[in-house]
Amino acid sequence: MFNKILIANRGEIAVRIIRAARELGVGTVAIYSTADRDALHVHLADEAICVGPARSTESYLNMNNILSAAVATGAQAIHPGFGFLSENSKFARLCEEMNIKFIGPSAKVMDMMGDKINARAEMIKAGVPVTPGSEGEVHTTDEAVKIAEEIGYPIMLKASAGGGGKGIRKVNNVEELVPAFEAAQAEAQAAFGNGAMFIERMIFPARHIEVQILGDSQGNVIHLGERDCSLQRNNQKVLEESPSVAIGHTLRNEITAAAVKAAQHVSYENAGTIEFLLDESSGKFYFMEMNTRVQVEHPVTEFVSGVDIVKEQIRVANGNELSVKQEDVTFSGHAIECRINSENPKFNFAPSPGKITNLFLPSGGVGLRVDSAMYSGYSIPPYYDSMIAKVIVHGENRFEALMKMQRALLEFDVEGVITNVDFQLELISDPHVVAGDYDTSFLGNVFLPEYQKED
Repeated sequence: MFNKILIANRGEIAVRIIRAARELGVGTVAIYSTADRDALHVHLADEAICVGPARSTESYLNMNNILSAAVATGAQAIHPGFGFLSENSKFARLCEEMNIKFIGPSAKVMDMMGDKINARAEMIKAGVPVTPGSEGEVHTTDEAVKIAEEIGYPIMLKASAGGGGKGIRKVNNVEELVPAFEAAQAEAQAAFGNGAMFIERMIFPARHIEVQILGDSQGNVIHLGERDCSLQRNNQKVLEESPSVAIGHTLRNEITAAAVKAAQHVSYENAGTIEFLLDESSGKFYFMEMNTRVQVEHPVTEFVSGVDIVKEQIRVANGNELSVKQEDVTFSGHAIECRINSENPKFNFAPSPGKITNLFLPSGGVGLRVDSAMYSGYSIPPYYDSMIAKVIVHGENRFEALMKMQRALLEFDVEGVITNVDFQLELISDPHVVAGDYDTSFLGNVFLPEYQKED
């Protein structure tokens, strides 16, 4: 096993990785920007090293500084977490060249599956269903108009190199297409340095279903079931649960088998997620994309499967076989995760950085977990993502999980900044959500208009 790994991230995921590594007997190195000097992950790691100023491009995205930190501290591997450099094949390739193990898939596989156009082509080869769409990159509005006419409206414009909801637009007709394409392309260029787009027929409304997979260097690939991530705002997930109430036994077997087939086709190693859109009216599902990293919502899968995904990532990167086989994986109960952000839902979800003057995190009972890097007196910097915690619950059934989440959110108390805790409490208590009657249109078209009417 590795003696020491460097965590190329911050916040709750850095804390999560440090804890998993410590339980494996592996030493840890934290990196931090000048804005994160007092962050929890800095205090918890065995060593910590500053890699630059507050701006992400000069610190958490600074490949040279991060690799220099790994060399200086003698780290044998780098865990990228999610976001930042986690899906950057150039960084993974540099790690390989410097004989530092990148805890994730190879750069080659990241290139294949991280680019949505390449991924789509590979899934067609693998026999995994994909939505009708463009066959390659789309660079001009003239190309976009022609392709849209061929596949039919409504369509989705997506950045080829995208992620995190950037460079995505829904287009209902030809009048909307040109301005939407230009806006999405500009956003993609600014966010990823790549303005290449592709077009798909829009499956909307739909269920957003994703399947967690794990693979090792011996060719073993397993799935850990599915997550329902349909509650989204602006293509960003808000709440996730596992298993999905929209899927029965037969469809579950089909969609998880498709995910395993997809991962096997590309000889996938480490943790990854295959994301699908499910058309509930027809029962058909379509490949959307693959995330070649650990997901924000991985804890719900850990609760229902009993498998520690981060520990498996470290073991697999070390060359070990997966510690479980598919026949060993059993699923129990129901899990839900709510993302807690420092933002003001009543003011268009504007970020709310500042100093936490008082903090009480929910606890007690079986099946409750809070992943966070917050502490009383900590100042949330304004430079990074607004997510400050994740509340995850597990119950014997979905009703128990819902009630446990309501209880946990009622106990959650943070002072000094505005959070979305009350928003999440209203969402988890909504009759539609309680009944499992929602899809990707629900939050934006049904829940938010009513929520924003309230004083």
